[in-house]
Parts: sequence; C-alpha cells; structure tokens
Amino acid sequence: QVQLVESGAGLVQTGGSLRLSCAASGRTFSSYAMGWFRQAPGKEREFVAAISWRGGSTYYADSVKGRFTISRDNAENTVYLQMNSLKPEDTAVYYCAARTHYTIATGTAAYDYWGQGTQVTVSS
Repeated sequence: QVQLVESGAGLVQTGGSLRLSCAASGRTFSSYAMGWFRQAPGKEREFVAAISWRGGSTYYADSVKGRFTISRDNAENTVYLQMNSLKPEDTAVYYCAARTHYTIATGTAAYDYWGQGTQVTVSS
C-alpha cells in the first residue's frame, strides 16, 4: 500500500508560480511512475504531467507544456510539480498519483494510488 500526501496549495495571481509536493510512503516508491492530475469544478479529472520511475522520461499535457515541470527525488520519496506562468484556467484541485509500473501513462485508470488533492487558485 502506498499513501500519497500533497502539499503546496495556494492562491496566486496570473503569471505567478507555485510548487506542489507529493510525499509518498512505502519502500517501493522508486519503482513507480508518478503523475499529476487536476480537476476543476464541474469538469472531469485531467492529466497534467507524468514521470517515469527513475525520472528519465517525462510527459506533459499540451495545456501546461513549457510552463510546468515534473520532477522526483527517490531518496526523499517525493515528486514535485513546479508551475510557472500560471493562468486562471489552471485553477483546480491537483492530485498526485502513483502507478505500479515503471513507465508513464496519461489515463486515470492506469494509476493505482491517489492523494487527497490540494487546491490551486489563480486569480486574474
């Protein structure tokens, strides 16, 4: 079993930055690909970014490419999402997810464990 706890929630103005963190329990964190998803009110949960087990591969949704960066520190059992040039449409609850495979996936069904979510609000 893996437990994921996100942090870094906040309110920021358009153009600002935030860094989300996701701390994972369990010894097998380094064996898992990790992802970030988000869900805005009234919308479905959508893929944001993913990183492979060693961090050698990353993948981003088109809407965040060039603005967001996913990274991981396997020694600290933590995955990060650096968000720059934030826009009001980035406002959502952001979820960290773990996939019991080495490789990246973009669908919610491919992930086995989820955090509780953390709120990001971008004001215009």
